[in-house]
Amino acid sequence: MILKIVKYPDPVLQQPGEPVTEFDDELRKLVADMFETMYANQGVGLAAPQVAVPKRVTVVDLSMGKDPAQKLVLVNPEVIFREGRQYEEEGCLSFPDIREKVVRAAKVRVRAQDETGKWFEMDGEELLSRCFQHEIDHLDGMLFIFRMSGLKRDLSLRKIRKMQRAGEW
Repeated sequence: MILKIVKYPDPVLQQPGEPVTEFDDELRKLVADMFETMYANQGVGLAAPQVAVPKRVTVVDLSMGKDPAQKLVLVNPEVIFREGRQYEEEGCLSFPDIREKVVRAAKVRVRAQDETGKWFEMDGEELLSRCFQHEIDHLDGMLFIFRMSGLKRDLSLRKIRKMQRAGEW
């Protein structure tokens, strides 16, 4: 089922997600719905708070559904190692039409659980690293506009207010 993606400034986007303790059919249904929603919106990552579920769950697929082996589910994830620096453009499904460069670590290692509760660690570089950091930020209540320079953030917020007034947001 395709879920509704909430847009900024919905309060759920800035609240830290609750840790997942039940690895049940409800969680598996949420994960399946999140993948379906992400693909329908041409995203490469989606965090549960973006679909108004305040849980520490995110899905990632850099292939956008073309390669099932690239589907990743991260439950209760955390970044445990960072290295290097990259300054690249990002977008966000909760901020349609807003794209801007932000600084992220070039390489990260994440520790997370899969949808069955099994712990694993995984490294990500470049785009995967950026995606991991972006989605985990969502789970911490941090939005990518707050990683932009002050000037770019102000311009983006002004653009959002203008779209809201025009009924386009």
